[in-house]
Amino acid sequence: MPVVAAMALTACVTINVYFPAAEAKEAAKEFVDKVIGTDAAPSQPAPATKPDGGNGGMASMDIPARPGADSPKLRFDPLMLIGIAPAYAQDQPNINIKTPAIQAIQSRMAGRFDASLRKQFDAGALGFANNGEVTVRDASKIALSDRVGVNQAVADQNRDAKAVYREIAVANNHPEWEAQIRGVFSRQWAESAKGGWWYQDAGGAWKQK
Repeated sequence: MPVVAAMALTACVTINVYFPAAEAKEAAKEFVDKVIGTDAAPSQPAPATKPDGGNGGMASMDIPARPGADSPKLRFDPLMLIGIAPAYAQDQPNINIKTPAIQAIQSRMAGRFDASLRKQFDAGALGFANNGEVTVRDASKIALSDRVGVNQAVADQNRDAKAVYREIAVANNHPEWEAQIRGVFSRQWAESAKGGWWYQDAGGAWKQK
């Protein structure tokens, strides 16, 4: 029985790795604001998460002191049985976007946005798609002489966007999070868009800030 109990507790620890949505949103906002400018619309604060005591949902309990003693109650946590401190039980990274590779991509995207894309967002020609990329929303608003250059800039921006979503997931040792990282960024591009810019909602409908 003790072996079975230890195995059960170990299972609780090893599978208690969840996508840190609040941390990802904070990282996405920092990245996006540096690409499109900090004068963008402020983002809404992320909803607070319910604390679970840091032990993956396993209940802890108060152990009363021996009768007649003045010492306070001791706190017992099941994770103590297998020698793992609750604070470290969750493999919960603080989303890192400070690697050289990520910062190089961010610099390219910011430079390209200022040089080629910002003007087209202001004109309503481009918009943020709901897949975390930039798309040509209304080609008629792009001058004929600029269309080839704009299309190339959009393609380059999207290539870098895809690369950064993958790189962030890999840099944080969870490549399986790439799709979730992309989803967080997709919402953040729209949320940080400036007034007058266009973006797609989750259903694909175009909306203007």
